[in-house]
Amino acid sequence: MPTISRFFGLTITMYFDDHGPPHFHARAAGHSAKVRTDTLEVLVSDLPRRELRLVLAWAEMHAAELDENWRRAREGATLNEIEPL
Repeated sequence: MPTISRFFGLTITMYFDDHGPPHFHARAAGHSAKVRTDTLEVLVSDLPRRELRLVLAWAEMHAAELDENWRRAREGATLNEIEPL
């Protein structure tokens, strides 16, 4: 699972062989979330509210880069690191 960003104790990853819809995973201190890249809908989360807000703010700023990484992951290409929050 390639890590594409880290900030404030959060790790953002994307899997090469993951299923649709396009999404990324966020993890912090034993908690996690899965967020769509196209709509920023939270698919599943047990992240504390503060951390989830940080993840969503970051994702909104980097939506195009997340979509590009999803495309690259489907092709088996190396994922690009994304600037932290």
